[in-house]
Amino acid sequence: MSDWLLFNGKIHTLDRENPEAEAVLIRGERILAVGNEMSLRQQAAPDARTLDLRGRTLIPGLNDSHLHVIRGGLNFNMELRWDGVPSLADALSMLKRQAAVTPPPQWVRVVGGWNEFQFAERRMPTLEEVNAAAPETPVFILNLYCSALLNRAALRAIGLDRNSPNPAGGEIQRGTDGEPTGMLIARPNATILYSALAKGPKLEPGDQSNSTRQFMRELNRLGLTSIIDAGGGFQNYPEDYQIIEELDRKGELTLRIAYNLFTQHPKAELDDFRRWTSSLTPGQGSATLKLNGAGEMLTFSAADFEDFLEPRPDLAASLEDELYAVVHHLVEKRWPFRLHATYNESISRFLDVFERVNREIPFDGLRWFFDHAETIDARNLERVRALQGGIAVQHRMAFQGEYFVDRYGARAAEATPPIRAMQALGIPVGAGTDATRVASYNPWYSLYWLSTGKTIGGLQLYSEANRQSRREALELYTRGSAWFSGEEHDKGQIKAGQWADLCVLSADYFSIPAHEIRGLESVLTVLGGQPVYASAEFSSLAPPPLPVSPDWSPARHFPAFSHGHPGAAAAACCAHPHGATRTAGKDRFWGIGCDCFAF
Repeated sequence: MSDWLLFNGKIHTLDRENPEAEAVLIRGERILAVGNEMSLRQQAAPDARTLDLRGRTLIPGLNDSHLHVIRGGLNFNMELRWDGVPSLADALSMLKRQAAVTPPPQWVRVVGGWNEFQFAERRMPTLEEVNAAAPETPVFILNLYCSALLNRAALRAIGLDRNSPNPAGGEIQRGTDGEPTGMLIARPNATILYSALAKGPKLEPGDQSNSTRQFMRELNRLGLTSIIDAGGGFQNYPEDYQIIEELDRKGELTLRIAYNLFTQHPKAELDDFRRWTSSLTPGQGSATLKLNGAGEMLTFSAADFEDFLEPRPDLAASLEDELYAVVHHLVEKRWPFRLHATYNESISRFLDVFERVNREIPFDGLRWFFDHAETIDARNLERVRALQGGIAVQHRMAFQGEYFVDRYGARAAEATPPIRAMQALGIPVGAGTDATRVASYNPWYSLYWLSTGKTIGGLQLYSEANRQSRREALELYTRGSAWFSGEEHDKGQIKAGQWADLCVLSADYFSIPAHEIRGLESVLTVLGGQPVYASAEFSSLAPPPLPVSPDWSPARHFPAFSHGHPGAAAAACCAHPHGATRTAGKDRFWGIGCDCFAF
């Protein structure tokens, strides 16, 4: 409970009444005072610790309003990360090296955080290249919401052959001989991809615990102190929550996690929510792990998957009745809820249901929100505001923008999602990543996208009219996201009374060139007044080392790439000549200087 005074830094509080300060005084887990250094020294206890920030930039801890950290944590140590890898040649080399050390029956998994537009080659790997890199070890490579590449060993592992029928909602690509090629296509939804991934071996419980801690420490390295977990497919409650609950009981969580419960049973969704609402209460838990509410899946009939390589799917005729039953029950029980919603056409139908429920049982300030809302129109934004809802936006367009432009055109992409219009109406907006299966969990990629309007491949999606200033983008990632777990009075600002959740940056976010935003990280991350990550001149404050297990884990063998460190990637990026490239089939050219994703 001793005091801790932080001073001599560029302190950006995001408190609009007191935006900058000379010093911060922490007492226990919360901020005691913010302001003049001399005044705070006088308020501090005689035995107060002090920390010279040495001119570094200090901001509130980042808060991802949509991240699948519980499921991602169970799998993190099994996944080979291609986030930021500058070339396909590098990616395939990593795949080959990891396959060589991965023991049977384990797979090599590349799941999220990349796309072909980040590579110098501007293309996907071929199945021939994947099979050459890993002839014996099963390999699963997920490409956004669109497809998955499985090598021959993976096809054998999951039992796919010429006699395997196409599952509902998906296609098994076949050769002229009728045998599966190894390409699984989401048509019209990603169930075929996720169900195939779920057939792979799991880690042992001890390794799952280590994996979750490694993932949290990686997020701490990037400045995150809070996330809202959106549940997910094949993430069953309570079975898949046992590791995170055990870590919370042991005091080993280094993030504040508010989690939503995601139904797993088509046509039996209401049964799931009736069971949960009878035994659980939103808000119950601890300061680091608490129940947030329902969603992002409320009914399977209301799931509008966003594969922009495919036409927009029409949702089932049963949507209204099934969604009404669930939402009516949740509002009656006063359970906050969130709903995955991409297309305006879907959102119109969802809002019809919400307005019907509201006429019968008023929402009356109950927290609810849409996730994503890329194509929501002005009329539906007005309807969201009337029901006092919010919208959590994610940088999926940074990874799928080229696909969207190819299908719908550049003009349609200019406001996807229309964040400025949301803000103009006073709708609560929070930012996040929707990691880990498609976009990268790195918040700085998202902050880059918000402030520049560019995809990871360098395509300019938005004009200045739908971009955020750097401060506005940071507010969406801090005080904005806090609304979505009902914690706006506890986090999101450096302000007296709020949690002492802070991060000190490796460079000044507010002044560095735009392309360098993607390479930012934290050199000191503090949760509740305690360092949970530290490096550089603050290394003496770092928590004890946490060795990776199991020994064959990609997180152990490829820390530079799996952790997104910029060094080798920057050299590779700047070494290859900038000339004609391909973006979703269209010619484009790099401008002056290096602004590609492969920082």
